Order: sequence, then C-alpha cells, then structure tokens
Amino acid sequence: MKQNVDRLSKSYMRQGLYLTVALTLLTLLVMRVWFLDLLTAAIVSAAFTLVVCLTIGLVWRRVAKRSPESLPTFFTAVSGFRLLLALAVMFVYYLTDTSDSMIRFFLVFMAFYLFSLVHHSIFFARVSNRS
Repeated sequence: MKQNVDRLSKSYMRQGLYLTVALTLLTLLVMRVWFLDLLTAAIVSAAFTLVVCLTIGLVWRRVAKRSPESLPTFFTAVSGFRLLLALAVMFVYYLTDTSDSMIRFFLVFMAFYLFSLVHHSIFFARVSNRS
C-alpha cells in the first residue's frame, strides 16, 4: 500500500508539472500571437500552481500513509487552503500592480487555478474509487 501511495503521489506531482508547463507554453503562445504582456501573470501563475501541486502531493502522501481515515478532512482543508492562497496572491498582485493589467492577470491566473482544480478533482476521484 505504501509503495502505491508513493507512486500515486509522484504521478500527481508529475501530472501537475506537465499541466503547468503546458499552460505556460499556451500563455506564451497567446502572448506572441496577440502581442499581449502576460509574462508576469504566467510566471506568478505557474509558480503558484507548482508550489500548490507539489505541496498537496507531499502532504497527501504523508496523510495517506499515516492516517488514511483523515483523507476526507485533508481534501476539505486543501480546497479551503488553495482558495485562500489564490485570493492572497491576487490581492498582493493588486497591491503591487502599477498598470491596468489586473484583468489580464486575473484571467491567466484563473485559467491556471481552474485547470489545477480540475486535475486535482479528477486525480483524487480516481484514486478514491480504487480503494
């Protein structure tokens, strides 16, 4: 069981990395095609997505190994934590933004956020159905 948890945790983090790289490349493509300045939004969004994904993968591995009965609480806590962290990132960007690029940042950030949320939901729904 513990080897399976390790394998699943690594798979979740690897898929999160691939998703982040794909979204970043897509954002860079949009930048080139429509001549938009989205570089800061792409960097912040990619960093947020990677940090959250790696953290969730590592904490999930620890919870699944040590107290699997706490997994429902973990999933609830992760949802709230991710939302609060996303709001904090958007608020800090709003405070530091000097131009009127907030709407572009919001759209890019929300794309990363929603795709990572869908990835999380699908991955752990499949993992929960296996057990």
